[in-house]
Amino acid sequence: MAMTTVARTDTVARRFRRIGGRWIQRLGLLPAGVPDARGDDAALVAAGPMTEQVVVYFGSTADTVYQLEQWLPVLEQLDAAHPVLVVTADSRSARRLRELTRLRVVTVARYATFDDVLAGSDARLALYVNHHVQNFSLMRFAALTHVSLLHGDSDKVVSVSNQAKAYDFTFVAGRAAVDRLDAHLRHFDAAARCVVIGRPQAAPAPRPRRDDDPITVLYAPTWEGAQTSAAYGSLPTHGVALARAVAADPGLRLVYRPHPLTGVRSPEYGEADAAVRSVVAETGQRISAGGPLAEDFAAADVLVCDVSAVAVDWLATGRPLVLTQPGDADTPAMRGALAQAVTRLPSVGAVDAAALLRREVELDERADARREVAEYYLGDISPGSASRRFLEACEAILAGGEPPTAGAVPEQADPSRA
Repeated sequence: MAMTTVARTDTVARRFRRIGGRWIQRLGLLPAGVPDARGDDAALVAAGPMTEQVVVYFGSTADTVYQLEQWLPVLEQLDAAHPVLVVTADSRSARRLRELTRLRVVTVARYATFDDVLAGSDARLALYVNHHVQNFSLMRFAALTHVSLLHGDSDKVVSVSNQAKAYDFTFVAGRAAVDRLDAHLRHFDAAARCVVIGRPQAAPAPRPRRDDDPITVLYAPTWEGAQTSAAYGSLPTHGVALARAVAADPGLRLVYRPHPLTGVRSPEYGEADAAVRSVVAETGQRISAGGPLAEDFAAADVLVCDVSAVAVDWLATGRPLVLTQPGDADTPAMRGALAQAVTRLPSVGAVDAAALLRREVELDERADARREVAEYYLGDISPGSASRRFLEACEAILAGGEPPTAGAVPEQADPSRA
């Protein structure tokens, strides 16, 4: 009798947890970053094995859709020859992605659903734009070739995560990424596992300007990072002083583009963001609408940013770059080739940044150094070349072969060690 009562109580408790969980999902009360698990599983299982050859997996929530958004144009090109399916773990992410792309987007909430839709399917290639722990729900399938794309290249510590070892290949922008992984990851053969494709998102962007035109300064700081070791953001140390310095100079105008995740982990960054926005509003400057990064690039004469993928992509424009310098100027990121090739701005210099920014644009004394480092980080930046290499690498895998890895192409020396 006692056992029957315990079993009945346990069943009731499970039922309440299940019902409670559903209401939490429906009311949007999940903790930040937790997928809502509202999937299309039943319909997917009923439809049988998937027909697409390429799966793009996105396990994150809607606030990080920007990580995948930047890859959508080239994925749509791939879809023209090899059907692409975008799989999310969160229905809110799927809803946002459907607004951005014509690719088919579905949500898989149950681990076992992949067994049903992949068995006997045409899928051969899986692509990932971050290292989310949810990736492993798909990475367990050995019949797929798993490729890490990430969402930009930089000298941040997260670019050399040990998680790179989990993928069959890592598609990287340039030789800098290969050398970085080779130097920092133990038991990882970067030459054999990295495929250099360039950055389809980065392209030359000439911007002719007249001497009497105001200089447009794009300030695009990164966020606080998911952990202390990845805290490269300049908002608390540089933000307000920099914004005031630029706004006070009639020959300069400011465009402020904060990172989409600013303040999600650190109240200090959220407060600094609010303070910069206040300065921008009071002085008639502009806040970016948050559209494609290329649009803000096209309208700027000089970029001020932190160690981030934004800095690397900007190199392709050929225009001046000022890199903010954290309190510890001797961090590994600041010893990288990019940081050595461009002008750096310590926090104490932010109040006088206007004169420095004018000099960067008017004299551009580091143009040759930037061109050299751009090739090292991005490879061939001629229009369309990176997209072509991406498509060719995918084609090789889908044909049952292997793409040409970094070890098969001539090495390029790190400019900072020349």
